[in-house]
Amino acid sequence: MPKRKSPEFKRRVLELVRAGRPVAELAREFDLNGPTIYRWLKQAKVDTGEVYGLTTTDKVELARLRREVAELREEREILKKFAAWSAQEANRTPRKRSGS
Repeated sequence: MPKRKSPEFKRRVLELVRAGRPVAELAREFDLNGPTIYRWLKQAKVDTGEVYGLTTTDKVELARLRREVAELREEREILKKFAAWSAQEANRTPRKRSGS
């Protein structure tokens, strides 16, 4: 799995692109893929409002909410199973104990 680059690293690469350095040259220099740099550029434009889309903050929040929804669904399933088991136990007649 590729290593994530720090926000500072991304910012520096984008500054170099905006200063006129070719993407292919920067990709070779920093051992990156050209499409990665273009994706960073597009996301930077979204984050600044130049282009419509989900900002980085929105993406982080969306991922957090999706994890939370998955957790809540799992908890709901557990509660459903417990409720079914509990109802089944409530309908059982207790066994008589032998008094010795």
